[in-house]
Amino acid sequence: MQVTAVPELFLTAVKLSHDGTGARYLHVAREDSNNLFSVQFRTTPMDSTGVPHILEHTVLCGSQKYPCRDPFFKMLNRSLSTFMNAFTASDYTLYPFSTQNPKDFQNLLSVYLDAAFFPCLRQLDFWQEGWRLEHENPADPQTPLVFKGVVFNEMKGAFTDNERIFAQHLQNKILPDHTYGVVSGGDPLCIPDLTWEQLKQFHATHYHPSNSRFFTYGNFPLEQHLKQIHEEALIKFERIESHTDIPKQKLWEKPREHSVTCGLDSFAANPSKQTTVSVSYLLTDITDTFETFTLSLLSSLLVDGPNSPFYKALIESGVGTDFSPDVGFNGSTREAYFSVGLQGIAERDIDTVKQIIARTVDEVIAKGFEEDRIEALLHKIEIQLKHQSTSFGLALTSYIASCWNQDGDPVELLKIADKVSRFRQCLKENPTFLQEKVKTYFKDNPHRLTLSMSPEEDYHDKQAKMETEKLQKKVNALSEEEKTQIFEKGLELMALQSKPQDTSCLPALQVSDIEPKIPFTVLETTLAADEIPVQYCPQPTNGVVYFRAVSSLNTLPEELKPYVPLFCNVITNPRFEEEEHFRVLVKKTAQELSNGIPDCGHLYASIRASKNLTPSGELQEMFSGMDQVKLMKRIAEMSDIKPILRKLPRIKKYLLNSDNIRCSVNAAPQQITEASKEVEKFIKGIARSKKERKPVRPHVIEDPTFKPCQMKTHFVLPFPVNYVGECIRTVPYMAADYASLRILARLMTAKFLHREIREKGGAYGGGAKLSHNGIFTFYSYRDPNSLATLKTFEKAVEWAKSGEFTQQDIDEAKLAVFAAVDAPVAPSDKGMDHFLYGISDEMKQSHREQLFAVSSDNLVDVSNKYLAVGKSTRGQAVLGPENADITKDPSWVKR
Repeated sequence: MQVTAVPELFLTAVKLSHDGTGARYLHVAREDSNNLFSVQFRTTPMDSTGVPHILEHTVLCGSQKYPCRDPFFKMLNRSLSTFMNAFTASDYTLYPFSTQNPKDFQNLLSVYLDAAFFPCLRQLDFWQEGWRLEHENPADPQTPLVFKGVVFNEMKGAFTDNERIFAQHLQNKILPDHTYGVVSGGDPLCIPDLTWEQLKQFHATHYHPSNSRFFTYGNFPLEQHLKQIHEEALIKFERIESHTDIPKQKLWEKPREHSVTCGLDSFAANPSKQTTVSVSYLLTDITDTFETFTLSLLSSLLVDGPNSPFYKALIESGVGTDFSPDVGFNGSTREAYFSVGLQGIAERDIDTVKQIIARTVDEVIAKGFEEDRIEALLHKIEIQLKHQSTSFGLALTSYIASCWNQDGDPVELLKIADKVSRFRQCLKENPTFLQEKVKTYFKDNPHRLTLSMSPEEDYHDKQAKMETEKLQKKVNALSEEEKTQIFEKGLELMALQSKPQDTSCLPALQVSDIEPKIPFTVLETTLAADEIPVQYCPQPTNGVVYFRAVSSLNTLPEELKPYVPLFCNVITNPRFEEEEHFRVLVKKTAQELSNGIPDCGHLYASIRASKNLTPSGELQEMFSGMDQVKLMKRIAEMSDIKPILRKLPRIKKYLLNSDNIRCSVNAAPQQITEASKEVEKFIKGIARSKKERKPVRPHVIEDPTFKPCQMKTHFVLPFPVNYVGECIRTVPYMAADYASLRILARLMTAKFLHREIREKGGAYGGGAKLSHNGIFTFYSYRDPNSLATLKTFEKAVEWAKSGEFTQQDIDEAKLAVFAAVDAPVAPSDKGMDHFLYGISDEMKQSHREQLFAVSSDNLVDVSNKYLAVGKSTRGQAVLGPENADITKDPSWVKR
């Protein structure tokens, strides 16, 4: 046992190992009520069938002690967890949860241990989560056989993202010899090669205590955790030799080049410039923690921020739109690598980019870095150490996972202050310390990969064709008997998915375990410079002061509004007023927005669906919706950008005007006097109009002339999956029915939508939620269906109106809602709901009491009153491929 204090992070680390099995354990004791547990296994697949990813899904579908289907999703509603998930990385699988309630911690720990070590791994669960052959309509054997499965669809969705394709190839090609040469999440064309037997075999060899690492964090006592983990899991195993070590990559004698293809980007500002190229260098073994720390700092100096050498050389060259994906330092594989390049270039410019990179490396070796940039970076690390986040335990488990996975020392990693001072010492003793690293790892390093990616017109068609060929091959090999079996298994799975679940085997908290009252936060609002409201909130912030200002757009002319996000994007950038510099930022912003669509498609669909429902919906679509994506594409295509640039000083005049501003400060009590002087200075330093100041308008402004209206939009995009959103206008936070609608959204998600959209429909996710302005949203994510999903939303309302739920279902929904209501808030964010939305602690307490009081009758009542067809105004939106049924329907607008 080894105990180490790490004062800069206010924690003590305890490192242990288990005598019987050799399982490793790290406990981090810290005065933090948000306690976390995680268990991780080194998982080293040697093919791209996605076995670790499908296993991660399937172990969560039931275990020996908890044999009900899907205990993982069921526990979301039986617990006050602040986090629950599972992750498959390239070489490990991690199962973390966190909660503030000790009883809850024991409940969740029991479910997680049983899932990881004693899962059922039933064949039907493998088919549901992994892949299966099934009739398009499982009830009709005349419909064609197709591939289905949650992971199969998830990975199809993941690989519509060109950045993901590039990053995946990059890792596979720079570390080609072992597990890093395959797709651990699964390649959709290889997933159907995985058998149920192989899945069970992989579990037996990898999910063993001798191949495991346990981590706990927070202020609950360690002894209790050790006892429970030993008794419920470890005691049942003998030590084995786990053959999961990852050998070092054999170093190349000369650099390699590789090119791959991807789909066209329909939002590219310049269709002839859609090529990406990067140069990547293999670095050091990540278990050498100081060298890794040094190289990650060096990477930041090379690529972070507009003053970095690669930003100046590559981004400002105007050759491309943005850095290539996975730019900078990547420390998640056994040997780290560094990558730099450009996306949005013409194919003929590949050599230009390579020359710029080589030239920049030479310049850095010759000149080094400005001292103040190094200082600024070290200062940033020190601020990050002081910042109190609410998910510190989760951040730690992610931070140490890769290094610990390779048998590095996780405690060494936590001693960040030691590394900073050693780094300073190295620089002092040898001023060219960093330049020498650049020479060794970049200039003289033969293990260097140049990867380029260019789009193909028919890339998605080719992928679909390969999938069809794979499908045909599978179907042609089936005997008549096997075809009958597939039909019967399809019906069996459907029946299983529809069967009411007995969840009585699972542990649960009760509504009575929830605190009836919330502690109130002390806030004081004063007027600075005699008339600007400033909210002060004294908090234990470790000496960091957090300042925010909100500026109202009330006085901003309509024609300037669409450009506000662009203004926000560039205002923090030095020299943005220069035309060439501005053009670079515009192209970069447009590229980032376009790249983000596959990850946030459901949000774009929901924003569009709610556009015409509230006065702020229009602004939301303008600022954060598809309208913004299209506007940025248009600006990036302009040959003359000056008219846009001229709008920014006009926006600044309205926004940085003290008439429109209110401020907030969170700081340690003894810092507030000092901070208030700085706020006075700031306010006196910004303009104000000559006119008499109008009283500050309230947080929420109702427009009496506003009339909500229905709208259905289909954004046709070259994706193989859909993102669906439907929004309904209900009532805002303070209304009497709001609490019932909030519980209903959670109840529908857990008891109806999850089953219908994910388990049966094969989408990666779906559900219902309620925003505090009273927009009730149904959504689905990476969904093979579109109109069928909208039908499911209708059925969900019918289900709710029928009141076919039990008191236990309602209590579970309440637990899940309270888990969100009572999620921990960082000292820097206390008082923000009041500052931003005008929601006081008194309002929260009355909302809390309304939540406790919600009954079955209330739920049926609000379903009828707001959600039933024809009751409230609603909007619908789909992002996804061409759809004949939508095209035929004149009520849909196609974009």
